[in-house]
Amino acid sequence: MFEGRLRLFLVWLCAALFLLPVSLAAGQEKDGVSDLKLPGISSYATPKSEAPLALGGGGAITLSAQLTDKGTDITRGLVWRVFKPEAVNGKLPMVASAHGGSAVFQLEPGSYLIHASYGRAGATKRITVGKEAKRESLVLDAGGLKLDAVLSGGVRIPPKKLRFSIYEGTAEANGDRALIIPDVEPNSVVRLNAGIYHVVSTYGAVNAVIRSDIRVEAGKLTEATVEHHAAEITMKLVREAGGEAIADTSWSLLNESGDPIKETVGAFASMVLAEGDYTIIAKNRDRIYQKDFTVVAGQNQEIEVLATEAAAMDPEEGAD
Repeated sequence: MFEGRLRLFLVWLCAALFLLPVSLAAGQEKDGVSDLKLPGISSYATPKSEAPLALGGGGAITLSAQLTDKGTDITRGLVWRVFKPEAVNGKLPMVASAHGGSAVFQLEPGSYLIHASYGRAGATKRITVGKEAKRESLVLDAGGLKLDAVLSGGVRIPPKKLRFSIYEGTAEANGDRALIIPDVEPNSVVRLNAGIYHVVSTYGAVNAVIRSDIRVEAGKLTEATVEHHAAEITMKLVREAGGEAIADTSWSLLNESGDPIKETVGAFASMVLAEGDYTIIAKNRDRIYQKDFTVVAGQNQEIEVLATEAAAMDPEEGAD
């Protein structure tokens, strides 16, 4: 009985082995891979590269940037852009970009232009990509600039009333300078390529302006503080000394040369002015009043213009 069962098992096994290649062939023809030839396990080897497998097929390039020639790699804040060097319609086609520190790109073999920007600092370099993985680095030759301003005696200026604008250090033929960054807040760090820059500090919104040339050194943070010779002035039209300000008053401010530099409307005229001599003209209804005054650096003051018959001007005076 045992021998009979053994014969039956052997017959079934031979039939299964005979039919198996037919089933596999039918399945391959159905999937369209009848010509597929798979290598043996011994044909594979463990990748020797430590790069991710997605980048291990050649053409992988690692980009890094430093502030100076011997500086360490910048780890954050970089923006990388990769361009083809041949312009299309006057523009270089961008093929890849990345943010952060060092970056790895998978590129087809060929020539490229890479640009790294770090704030307002940047550098460009031409590279050649082959089938083998490689590294490229850029030296930005850049540093930081931190700006602030004070009044005479070191009195701090409210940050909300203070702004900086950074221009190119070299003026053009007509005397103008290219604006690089407008409205820079005090004590904020601006990243720039090394060089000399023309900085304009504005306190208020009239004429308290300080201009200076500042050098930025590569790999260093340059801190510059300028001193404003100015003060905050508040003017009001009153019927008597110490009285209430009269509403609906129009104000015109003239400098020492008689040139108008500021106009405003309201019960109060508040502004920051550079030190010097001024004339304020107040108009209320059909009456005009004026007063001369002097601004002393660092001395804020309130100026009262008396609305009296003696102080009133002829509306047609000076209207030539």
